[in-house]
Amino acid sequence: MTPEALLANWNGAWQALGVASPDDALCDELQRRYAESQRHYHTMQHLGECLAWFEREKALAEHPGEVALALWFHDAIYDVHAHDNEARSADWARQALLEAGAAADAAERVHALVMATRHDAVPQGRDAELLIDIDLSILGAERARFDEYERQVQAEYAFVPDEVRLPRRRAILQRFLDRDAIYATPRMHEQLEARARANLQRSIAG
Repeated sequence: MTPEALLANWNGAWQALGVASPDDALCDELQRRYAESQRHYHTMQHLGECLAWFEREKALAEHPGEVALALWFHDAIYDVHAHDNEARSADWARQALLEAGAAADAAERVHALVMATRHDAVPQGRDAELLIDIDLSILGAERARFDEYERQVQAEYAFVPDEVRLPRRRAILQRFLDRDAIYATPRMHEQLEARARANLQRSIAG
């Protein structure tokens, strides 16, 4: 997405919550986080791809502003050596919403959406289904983009020996492949499901 499109999405999300958009410092800080040197996949490229999908599918959301902000914050904190990135990102999102004057229930829903990106359970509810479908859209990307994604993830975890990293990676991908459906929303399922399964099978076999 262009900088203009990103800013329009950001401001539109806050407007949908009925609160004034925070000053540019928060938006700038989030973009700075996504540009950190340890990131190779969880970058502005990923965020932009997610927000582009959101713009196409946002009519499905019950609370579109909350889904958009959950996407902005879902990888806000990303330490490849930590296991609480989603929790810390979710906490930051809730705090930011409350400080901006959003309703407490909206802040809690955004917190829950960010936590859903741990992918430890099948998402429940329309907003969580949409958010997770968007976060997993990379699995159903065209072959060249999926292969780039694989290289990017490998680069983020280059410090892990292959004999440890590869079995873990295959197990993660297999869990998605084992689901009855990877994508819950109709159009994303139609567009991405078959290609995602082909990409996953190829990656696991490789």
